Amino acid sequence: MQITAGQLRYWTCGLLFLACAPARSAPGGDLIPIYEYEAEHSGVRVYTDHRLGHKGLTVEFVGTEDLHYYASEDTSPAPGLNLKISAEAEGISFGPTIFPDQKTIRDPALEKDIRVYAGNFKVFLPALSGMNQSAVGQIAVHLSGIACTSQLCLIPFGKTLIVQLAVNPTSDLGLPKVVEVSESRPVDTPQHQPEPAKTTAADSMHSLAENLSGWKETAAGQTAPAGGAVFYFVLAVLAGLSINIMPCVLPILPLIIMRLVSQARESGPLRVALGLSFCGGIVLFFAAFALLSAVVSLSTGAVIDLNSLYRQPTAVIALFLLIVFFALVFLDVLTIALPSSVAGRQQSKEAGFAGSVGMGFFAGLLSTPCSGALLGAVLVWAQSQPLSVSSTAIILMGAGMALPYALLVGSPKLLDFVPKPGTWMEIFKKACGFLLLVIAFKFTLTALSKDRLINVLIYGVIFAFCVWMWGQWVSFSTPVGRRRIVRTAALAIAVLGGLWLLPAAQSPIIAWQDYDAALIENALRQGRPVIVKFTADWCTNCKLLERRVYQQPQIAKLLADNNILPIQADTTQARYPASVDLKAVFGEAGNVPVTILLSPHTKTLTKIRGLFEPEQLRRAVLEQR
Repeated sequence: MQITAGQLRYWTCGLLFLACAPARSAPGGDLIPIYEYEAEHSGVRVYTDHRLGHKGLTVEFVGTEDLHYYASEDTSPAPGLNLKISAEAEGISFGPTIFPDQKTIRDPALEKDIRVYAGNFKVFLPALSGMNQSAVGQIAVHLSGIACTSQLCLIPFGKTLIVQLAVNPTSDLGLPKVVEVSESRPVDTPQHQPEPAKTTAADSMHSLAENLSGWKETAAGQTAPAGGAVFYFVLAVLAGLSINIMPCVLPILPLIIMRLVSQARESGPLRVALGLSFCGGIVLFFAAFALLSAVVSLSTGAVIDLNSLYRQPTAVIALFLLIVFFALVFLDVLTIALPSSVAGRQQSKEAGFAGSVGMGFFAGLLSTPCSGALLGAVLVWAQSQPLSVSSTAIILMGAGMALPYALLVGSPKLLDFVPKPGTWMEIFKKACGFLLLVIAFKFTLTALSKDRLINVLIYGVIFAFCVWMWGQWVSFSTPVGRRRIVRTAALAIAVLGGLWLLPAAQSPIIAWQDYDAALIENALRQGRPVIVKFTADWCTNCKLLERRVYQQPQIAKLLADNNILPIQADTTQARYPASVDLKAVFGEAGNVPVTILLSPHTKTLTKIRGLFEPEQLRRAVLEQR
């Protein structure tokens, strides 16, 4: 439905819904976790409240925006898995549960828009009678449903919170205390099987998750039969061999090849010794990993999952910068060289052996995060076995990775096939530099949100500039004073840029709803004020305004106390509904940020353009009462 600015100005007050200010008692108590999955989480707290002329309980959900609960049974992953909240207590009569305004998202499985509750929102349980007594005992608050992210759905949940209340009849309700939390199946969940013709892959997955939600997990015995252990030992060697073709080994592959080429010119015994030192470094890394795994297993009972590296934004950013650094080295932006006095000492046999061991250790360290299915299966199995078996399996992985290099350096005939040093090595090295940049950017796409991804990519450019300053603006022949000034400046720019761009953005403290003209119209007809924040991903001032104004607790409290519906209008692209309505409905040229306050009480529409201070917004809100 298309709405006009005139309609927005002259809508009259409708039914009063959720308009009363909350009670003076503030939210309290511990946050009870509902879901925790990778970077996504959601939990609840319960506190007393006043709404619609009734005392009651507010169940406040606090969580990340991508984790959403379903508002309707028709669009939930399976029948009965929409969000349900109810309360019961002796002597208290609770009315129908009052849910907040819903958000609209696109469900890729159903290929249609659905209504959900996401991020931070509040659900009110009105007590029609019984909460004005001088004392109230325990209230059972039942919650059930399922939550999904944009990628997958989690296991359905069912929780009962036992809340202890004490009421003073001469004052507001006392602060509740959750004294017990129990798990249960989602209430009122039908158990019938859907018609086969209507069942989709997504339905099957959600149904399976629902059926498994109450099952207990047990562990098999820790001792494997001899035949099984031998089988996995063979797989461990094959898994180690497979590491050599994983993308994570690419940063060090040119260095390995150049080292092998240089070693081919040495005498037979020395060539073999240096090559085996390199292989020993690889095995040494896996031996160190086996030791770490044993310590973690004995102290905590947990196993180490190398794949979890990519689920941690901090680790992904560190790996991204490390690979960018190697790429710049391969592109000769930075030359890793030593002063001649040190380089002369490095020609000794001891230094050569140490360098080979270090190169092998680093090869193992850098390549294992790209563990394929084979390596992952062996690793998980190994860490569930007795210490002697698991250590042997992990070390055999290192032996498998080192095996091709041991064969290469141990056979003079194979080394004859290695090309002699020449121009091809320089071309190969720089080609790998560009390939590493591709790999680095791919890593940043796995675990980072959109806003943080943009900041990390910007910092990648700043980081590359600082490396260029360090490597190209000075050399070992540059006077010491100038070299220190330039490199200190490069380090300062890198550190300051990192402090500015790399930290994760603060979670919004205001429960913004996505822009929807119908949602705005409905709120105004119910007599509820609306604030619309027009923003865009490319708008720097919008991000400054978010930190300066909307991340301030007093502004969040101001909007909540005045029952103002917060709407975030994304105008990043011209085809977005908010971009169209910014001009067609609200009469703006298209510049952002723009904040618009709509008051059905005073029939006024207030616009605040550009940057402003929190006090300016506070005055505008108070003037519209």
